[in-house]
Amino acid sequence: TLPKPRLWADPGPVMSLGATVDIWCAWTLGAQQCHLFKEGISVPWRSQMFKTPMNTAMFSIPSVTEHDAGRYHCYYKSSTGRSEPSEPLELVVIGVYSKPSLSALPSPVVPSGGNITLQCGSQRGFDRFILTEEGGDKPTWTLDSQHNRGNVQALFTVGPVIPKHNWTLKCYGYDKNNTQVWSEPSDILELLISGLSRKPSLLTQQSPILAPGHNITLQCHSDLSYDTFALSKDRAGDLPQRPARQPWAGLFQADFVLDHGNRSHGGRYRCYGRHNNSSEWSAPSDPLDILIPGQLSATPSLSVHPGPTVSSGENVTLLCQSQSPMDTFLLYKEGAADPPMRLRSEPQAQQSQAEFSLGAASSGLRGTYRCYGSRNSTPYLLSQPSHAVQLEVSGLARHLKVLIGVLVASVLLLLLLILFLVLQHQRQSKSRKAAQKEADIPHPAGAAGAAPWDRGLQKRLFLPQDSESLPAHTHSQLTPLVSQAQAHPLPPRKKTSVRG
Repeated sequence: TLPKPRLWADPGPVMSLGATVDIWCAWTLGAQQCHLFKEGISVPWRSQMFKTPMNTAMFSIPSVTEHDAGRYHCYYKSSTGRSEPSEPLELVVIGVYSKPSLSALPSPVVPSGGNITLQCGSQRGFDRFILTEEGGDKPTWTLDSQHNRGNVQALFTVGPVIPKHNWTLKCYGYDKNNTQVWSEPSDILELLISGLSRKPSLLTQQSPILAPGHNITLQCHSDLSYDTFALSKDRAGDLPQRPARQPWAGLFQADFVLDHGNRSHGGRYRCYGRHNNSSEWSAPSDPLDILIPGQLSATPSLSVHPGPTVSSGENVTLLCQSQSPMDTFLLYKEGAADPPMRLRSEPQAQQSQAEFSLGAASSGLRGTYRCYGSRNSTPYLLSQPSHAVQLEVSGLARHLKVLIGVLVASVLLLLLLILFLVLQHQRQSKSRKAAQKEADIPHPAGAAGAAPWDRGLQKRLFLPQDSESLPAHTHSQLTPLVSQAQAHPLPPRKKTSVRG
């Protein structure tokens, strides 16, 4: 038996429909015949005869079809005998079926050295899926499919993911009874490796509820001087990148526009930053959910309790209800910077509902509210919006009015008490001063005090020694009592005798 030949395909064993491929069979000794066999066919698939001994044979397929897919081997014949068959060549034809989808869970950004789960799925019932690296000819990972909600899928665990390696992947689907006929390749998925650099921020100046046909701009920014920003969406393969710009000093930003909003835009987004001199990306931003309304036919109703106009401090509850089954309800306030509130649905009397408690009413609760419903299978696709509810907050709550009245009355009583005490103190002070002044007036020596009928005179007459205590300009106007007595002596009194 002669040595077995070598068999290969040019440009490779994996070919697209309609491509040209050359199958080569080569050996070391000269031979007059070469035969190419395809598995499942008993007679040679192709044969070549040589007039002179040759050591190679080429079998060309100008336009590949799915019938050319299969397992091949070749052998040659010479005057000394027949060779062993070559190792089998598996010729794969791709593009026969529609492409599956390839996504990373939760996103195509993985920490350096970590593992990541990739999901290859399709609505067509493939038996198996193959995950390959871009540029590679051989399957890297092969898994049997699993059924999931009417689709089939396979979950590939890839890792450890390290830098300096090409992490560009795609997947195919095929059936067990025809393993060489594959689907079209999925869209390419590129894995990005994240490091420990500080995460950027992801936000939008618009409502996160994106009406179909409208545009929305997502802004990824950081105070770190990143050169490039990337935007990822959970379970999506593409990872758009934008160069950073500086809207003002100290801020680096990139804008990502979602044009003509449709259901494919609904999902959870994150962004990353990267320096040009590094292959690693930053830590992911906090997630931002973009929601698409009008994707479910149901329209919930929204009511407010105790009413659309409430007093400040009163508890406010908004009730969202739907006749159609819903798993989650969302409450959104127009113009609010915060994302919508979410609550799980509670079945009630053959309908779904959720009660949103807003707490004590304040001016910050004023505004227009709408609610939406969603289902767990498509959490980012919403129902039609409910009618708008305008919430007004006015006045004070009854218990606050009573409390304020009590406080005002208490303050008034306290002020009256303070005023009474001040007046009482002033009255007592005046009485003490009057008593002190009376006590300070001097009396003649030996006098025990003025008689009651002399007190009026005492208030009008001054003794000479009192002049020093008077103002200077009054001294000259006073005539000493002693001098007046000397100037006008009283006539002597006549003695009268009393007879006994």
